Amino acid sequence: MTRRDELVGYLDRYLEAGLGSDYGPNGLQVEGRAEIAKVVTGVSACRELFERAVAAGADAILVHHGLFWNGDARPLVGLLRRRVGILIAADVSLIAYHLPLDRHPVVGNNGVAARRFGVAAPRPFGSRDGLPLGCGGLLPEPLAPAAFVERCGEIFGQEPLAFCAGPDPIRSVAFVSGAAERLFHDAIAEGYDAFVTGEASEWVMNVARESGTHFVAAGHYATERLGIAALGEHVAERFGVGVELIDVPNPV
Repeated sequence: MTRRDELVGYLDRYLEAGLGSDYGPNGLQVEGRAEIAKVVTGVSACRELFERAVAAGADAILVHHGLFWNGDARPLVGLLRRRVGILIAADVSLIAYHLPLDRHPVVGNNGVAARRFGVAAPRPFGSRDGLPLGCGGLLPEPLAPAAFVERCGEIFGQEPLAFCAGPDPIRSVAFVSGAAERLFHDAIAEGYDAFVTGEASEWVMNVARESGTHFVAAGHYATERLGIAALGEHVAERFGVGVELIDVPNPV
């Protein structure tokens, strides 16, 4: 068991939550009981996750996508009221880390993805406020495009959308989880053979073809499952609390 404020303070420091700007507040978003024996982790704050976490005996819920975003002045009515009401009624805390969990080299979405692909010494890639969002590097061995796309499906757990328009074989790859297709241009400029993110926009196909660079959209949710799972394992080891990952799959 640990104290809520001790856990949140540690995570703020470990993930360097105060560095750079973000799209919403990082850290404690809804305050629950002071003592924590069990943490449920999940990708996105939603009613299903909250209900299942309460049923599982969670004292705190740790997510990548929280409930609140910058400029969010919504009153607590309707959908938001029902979500928050579940937490308050059960005295369960909600803790969220967005960009800090994308960029962390050990438990971050992209660092974990790079290790799963066997990328040695991944280097920072993409930036916001001068801080890296993702990483990239060389594959341990070249892969044919079809084999690379298949490997993406295995690692991220769903069939990706791929525009295979680049070198054969693929030797280098850059990763930025979530909705980061805008950074495809950076991957092209830096000479990567392939770029892996979560989502694709309409313009991506033609840019892939015209630049001769592979683009893989492996799923916003799917590419951001890795980090929260790794962070949960770290919390369990560090604090000796129970941790359970609850999956609420999203095909987007």
